[in-house]
Amino acid sequence: MNILVVGSGGREHALCWAIAASPLCSRLWCAPGNAGIAEQADCVAIAADDLDRLVDFAVGHGVDLVVVGPEVPLVMGLVDRLAAAGIKAFGPSAAAAALEGSKGFMKDLCARYGIPGAGYRRFSDAEAAKAHVRAQGVPIVVKADGLAAGKGVTVARSVEEALAAIDEAMLAGRFGSAGREVVVEEFLDGEEVSFFALVDGDHALPLASAQDHKAAYDGDTGPNTGGMGAYSPAPVLTPALEARVIAEIVTPTVRAMAAEGRPFTGVLFAGLMIVAGPDGPRPLLLEYNVRFGDPECQVLLRRLMSDLVPALLAACDGELKNFQLRWYPETALCVVMAAKGYPGDYGKGSVIEGLDQAGRDEAVTVFHAATARDADGRWLANGGRVLGVTATGANVAAAQAAAYRAVDVLRWPDGFCRRDIGWRAVGR
Repeated sequence: MNILVVGSGGREHALCWAIAASPLCSRLWCAPGNAGIAEQADCVAIAADDLDRLVDFAVGHGVDLVVVGPEVPLVMGLVDRLAAAGIKAFGPSAAAAALEGSKGFMKDLCARYGIPGAGYRRFSDAEAAKAHVRAQGVPIVVKADGLAAGKGVTVARSVEEALAAIDEAMLAGRFGSAGREVVVEEFLDGEEVSFFALVDGDHALPLASAQDHKAAYDGDTGPNTGGMGAYSPAPVLTPALEARVIAEIVTPTVRAMAAEGRPFTGVLFAGLMIVAGPDGPRPLLLEYNVRFGDPECQVLLRRLMSDLVPALLAACDGELKNFQLRWYPETALCVVMAAKGYPGDYGKGSVIEGLDQAGRDEAVTVFHAATARDADGRWLANGGRVLGVTATGANVAAAQAAAYRAVDVLRWPDGFCRRDIGWRAVGR
């Protein structure tokens, strides 16, 4: 098959790495890709949100399958456009992608169908939202309704912080149209975990759990980022809790979307909070994403033993009911290396050395999130999150040790990483 992956980050490098290994793949492109992805796929200079050119490329090059990585083209309707052109695409329609594109839609759907999560209110008026915050007290969570590149959620510890978040979203326009409406949500105290499933419109095929690390610095301190590391599986999600996630959250959501006339196809990414309850821990839904996480995708695909391509096709074709996947039992752990200053202002163009040496360990795969190469072939940093150093091991501690051994081989003075990825699981 001729396959096109859309996107340019570490998630897309992991997807290309897995797809390129499939005997079903005869030609692989990535749009726009990056220098690391170019080692597995032919990179095409088309932005992920340039729907017209992506569809034209897929038609003109005989693409048999398009795998959409990021959320923006999904919410914009790329899958619908490709379907209209007769091209198979992995990912939800624009109507189904509203699960991520509108937090208000997601919360209302869950409320209608009894899917457990935090209490909430939706607001299109800033003063009404502020009055609600004052009445409820803190801690409280303020979320921009639409896509905000992972920066639209504020966990406010003071009333002033919550009011400022409302002003920033609704009055200052920090997130553009995505912040015209906000969701003000009950704060849940517990441990976060991510759970993924492939969905074909009717059935969900569980993938695996992972735990992301959003804060920039060790000890979960500093500003929120797109993700500074992850590991899979996450021990906090026991087999019993995973069964509850599937029965109480994922399957009811798939049925609800079908009942609403928005059948969901693609990968459903449930952001969960495991909270204490009178009968023991229980899972509550924080949010849905409608694509693989980043860096969770890197650790999931590093553990996947089965060929990824038939699984993607089964989701597209409504054939997941009797489909099974095989997984390596080891833990996979990813350490993100970012440019100094991220998630704020950072420089581009600094030289990274030691990549070949870091990747010589069979347990290690270095996924590229934002790299370029200069005329001399040197690797250059070309974004905020730049590398995802991913390793496997018999347990979290072993995978963590292997990943940091590879990190320490790299010579990049302008980069940084957290040194405690996997700390919760190691502590257990």
